[in-house]
Amino acid sequence: MELLYLLCSIVSTFFTSLALSLLLPFHALLRRGRPSRASDSPVSLYQGTVWHERRRPVHHAFNYSVRYAFIDLDRTLQPPPDHLSANEARRIAETNGPVFLLTIPRSVGYEQNPLSLYYCYDLEGSTQHLKKCIAEVTNTPWGERVSFVFNPNSDLVAKPLHVSPFMDMLGNWRIRANAPGENLIVTISVQHPELGDYFVATLKAKRVPSSMVSDHAMFFWLMPHKVAVWIYWHALKLWWNNVTFVQHPRYSNPAYREEALIRDQKLQCCPAVGWKNDNNLQVEGSEPRSLAGRINGNRWFKWRDAKWPWS
Repeated sequence: MELLYLLCSIVSTFFTSLALSLLLPFHALLRRGRPSRASDSPVSLYQGTVWHERRRPVHHAFNYSVRYAFIDLDRTLQPPPDHLSANEARRIAETNGPVFLLTIPRSVGYEQNPLSLYYCYDLEGSTQHLKKCIAEVTNTPWGERVSFVFNPNSDLVAKPLHVSPFMDMLGNWRIRANAPGENLIVTISVQHPELGDYFVATLKAKRVPSSMVSDHAMFFWLMPHKVAVWIYWHALKLWWNNVTFVQHPRYSNPAYREEALIRDQKLQCCPAVGWKNDNNLQVEGSEPRSLAGRINGNRWFKWRDAKWPWS
């Protein structure tokens, strides 16, 4: 059934994106006559490279170019669809300052975001500093999403989502993110009880001057499609190299989410406050029961379905 959904998504995306791509130059011409307000835009642009390296059981590494939008959620009229608002992010992160969203916007009818990040700042007098981040991780092709809070300076999070058919659910994510300025860096490594520190993914990007981009739609044209192609192509190469295929744990261990909370609880070295239903963040199409955790007063998790097409 998942394979059928995937094939339908690919066919539908192809024809939708083709039609919208043909219309894109006409929209660009219409926008060209409008006055530019780039300096007042709540969106900054970044361009860089994503690098993946798997060290075991086989060595496999690759990189690809990416373009991201860095959105000031307090200044935009409304958050991008299927993402948190500034107030929701502040409530979750327990911060009081501005909130920015790093994400790949939808392009010609399709969105693909393996990782989006919310940067949540605290205000202390006239200064502000990055206090917490919220990660939104979406797997492919299962259409699930997990969100969680982490310390951007460095944090260790129990793996909460099946993100690859060639990785099991064991291990932890070591994650770091700097406060974006002219440069932006995000690093995630996987620490496994048997394979050790066997996988690392890094995003390095630079801010693009607004004067160099006259049209955001053209800047992000087919960017999500390229990300999807890289994901599926390198999954095929791992399969070809006989890396063990790992079935989604929902078929063999329906309690894997609760177990992730327990493992993260042990990482925090303190008893869990407990689980609760987070109805305020419930969205259409999500599971009836939402698992959310508060650990050591600041760790928060939420699992739900990603919006179609999977993003």
